[in-house]
Amino acid sequence: MTIQDIKQRFGITGNDPELERAIEVACQVAGTDLSVLVTGESGVGKESIPQIIHAFSPRKHGPYFAVNCGAIPEGTIDSELFGHEKGAFTGAIDTRKGYFEVATGGTLFLDEVAELPLSTQVRLLRVIQSGEFIKVGSSTVQKTDVRVIAATNVNLPKAIASGRFREDLYYRLNTVPITIPPLRARKSDIHLLFKKFAADFADRYVMPPVRLEPEAVQLLESYPWPGNIRQLKSIAEQISVLEHERLISAAVLRKYLPDVPGSARPVSASQPYSDVDYKSDRELIFQILFTLRNEVDSLKERLSGTEPAGSQEPQSRSLIIRPEDVRDEIREEVREEIREVEAQESISIHDANTDLIRRALGRHGGNRKEAAAELGISERTLYRKIKQFENK
Repeated sequence: MTIQDIKQRFGITGNDPELERAIEVACQVAGTDLSVLVTGESGVGKESIPQIIHAFSPRKHGPYFAVNCGAIPEGTIDSELFGHEKGAFTGAIDTRKGYFEVATGGTLFLDEVAELPLSTQVRLLRVIQSGEFIKVGSSTVQKTDVRVIAATNVNLPKAIASGRFREDLYYRLNTVPITIPPLRARKSDIHLLFKKFAADFADRYVMPPVRLEPEAVQLLESYPWPGNIRQLKSIAEQISVLEHERLISAAVLRKYLPDVPGSARPVSASQPYSDVDYKSDRELIFQILFTLRNEVDSLKERLSGTEPAGSQEPQSRSLIIRPEDVRDEIREEVREEIREVEAQESISIHDANTDLIRRALGRHGGNRKEAAAELGISERTLYRKIKQFENK
């Protein structure tokens, strides 16, 4: 079976030489029982490598389990991996088998292995070396025949130096190292992946796939992609769902690319800086208008005495006005300020609010909690704003 056949079988997109080399090494070691350590940044697709190794190994008819070590609480990780006896701890009402027992004869993929506590690392080292383990609350040694493949996005030598990972376990797992390159190092694959995701979402949502203009492709390939393939897929889905136009320009794409801490947002070579600067200023204006409208609404509620007790929300500025503390002339001044704000015709605040909310939701994949945090308002206020817009 060729590398292209393997990529097609496991849904891997890209022609990057380092990626193909990683697949080749996975196929070479599949017929052995050597431990494999897959490294790479979060979101690069490390989970495909253990699947390839298992599928082409003599264990392919045995069980395959993928365990996210970072998602299991420290207090229960030993029980999950090695099992426990009845009464071993509070809540252990029955004897339970762990992954090393039920996966015997097959492959166990330990993702985020660097998140294991040191005590569990000792147990893991023993079972890899001897095939022996002991259930929590038991004194009986049990045997297992499991091939272990581990993965991490942590720099393990640094973790060893800081005392967070055992050196002997590192060398035991790292018998065959396989590294998956980050997406920013696979520039020729970025557009291929985007087109694949766009086609997938077009099928899912029954719509034409989105396409990128040449400048948008340049922008896509120049972006550093800190979230790698997972981030690219999320953005492709957002654009597919939220944009009405199917041909996406660089200006539209830029709205969906969040700033990366420590680096400037990429600018297309043909895009003059003044235009980018203008768009940033426009975004800031919208944010100010949005905040101003929230404060105006809050003032109205407080002046009218309609706000329920205990419902005060944090504002972007410290603004606490109780009706009984405001004299008539001050109230009139505030009302005049409100009238002046509402009389502004140069920019529609309603449209600015709507646009800002839509883009914030788009950047966070529709997650209202995260969008509200970005906008500096409470989630309850965001719900109310969305409801107001839907009713207009």
